[in-house]
Amino acid sequence: MKRKLSFIIIALMTCMAVCAQNADKLYKEGKALYDAKKYTAAVPKLKTAAEKGHEKAQYRLGRCYDKGHGVNTNEKLAFQWYYKSATQGYAKAQYQVGKSYKNGEGVTQDRQKAVAWFTKAANNGNADAQYHLGKAYMKGKGVTTDKKKAKSWLSKAVKNEKGGSQILTKIRKEAAEGDEDAKAILALLGK
Repeated sequence: MKRKLSFIIIALMTCMAVCAQNADKLYKEGKALYDAKKYTAAVPKLKTAAEKGHEKAQYRLGRCYDKGHGVNTNEKLAFQWYYKSATQGYAKAQYQVGKSYKNGEGVTQDRQKAVAWFTKAANNGNADAQYHLGKAYMKGKGVTTDKKKAKSWLSKAVKNEKGGSQILTKIRKEAAEGDEDAKAILALLGK
């Protein structure tokens, strides 16, 4: 009996390892096609990997539905795939879930849930989430206004190695075009 149980456990572990490798391989193939803008060919590979639980494939499939890459645009499906990835801790997906709640895209608008997801993504180092979280604290959208937290998150966003310089450039451009929020952010940051 022990021998049979040991065999079953080993067989299950082997199957899980093979499935994970297959999902990773499919994701890499799908991402390469996606990056080459061969979206129609990318979608089946990404979908299969996503259905096997691959968090990055789930996120990328969400992008396909969000942007209409290789499939018809579908905000609800985009949200569902982003959410599956986000619950596994993938920061880019967490940011997208927050953005979906903020804008009511594919889900009922809910500023508090948006802030909760932006917080998760921001704590995982996502610059866009740090920026949106800072703005939420600055404007009191979904949270109580808190200038200290706003400044902290906005500072993290513009100093973030992955996207911070683009965020600062965007803020400066918007401020130059007369955007009052952007001007307020620059003033808060002393830029």
